[in-house]
Amino acid sequence: MLSDYNNPMTNLEISLPDDVARAAKQAGLLTPYALEQMLRERLRALQLARLDEARDRLAHAPLPAMTAEEIQAEIDNYRAEQRVAAGS
Repeated sequence: MLSDYNNPMTNLEISLPDDVARAAKQAGLLTPYALEQMLRERLRALQLARLDEARDRLAHAPLPAMTAEEIQAEIDNYRAEQRVAAGS
């Protein structure tokens, strides 16, 4: 889904070689909609690549299993951090 244009917007100025700009304009790629769509697709691809890399790292060096006590300690630490952040 592309932006509902009620969100804050940023204006950008880019420099392209004349031939690339001309071809992109003729292909309809320089409209705000087309540029947003291309950027969103590229951002999704980059996020997926990072997830794949993380998955591969974990597959090659899996983390040791945590005990129930370690899991509970992590939960307790997280909750304590959330209380501090909330000002409780």
